[in-house]
Amino acid sequence: MKAVEIILWILQFVLGIGVTGLVLIHSGKGGGLSDMFGGGLGASAAGSTVMEKNLDRMTVIAGLLLAFNTLIMALVLDV
Repeated sequence: MKAVEIILWILQFVLGIGVTGLVLIHSGKGGGLSDMFGGGLGASAAGSTVMEKNLDRMTVIAGLLLAFNTLIMALVLDV
């Protein structure tokens, strides 16, 4: 059981650093709270490059992996 715990903690650390890095790589998209309420809809829908779309996908996948790993750790480690 000890090896599983070490693997889960290392994976959690790597995924956390990875998600943080991916989020920081994203370019800023605009006006803060006004974007939340539809103010920046035209700017965000104006099209993005393939690289930005791939970066978005990688960020979502890494975030989901981090969330699933967190759930697995909660179930396995009995903290």
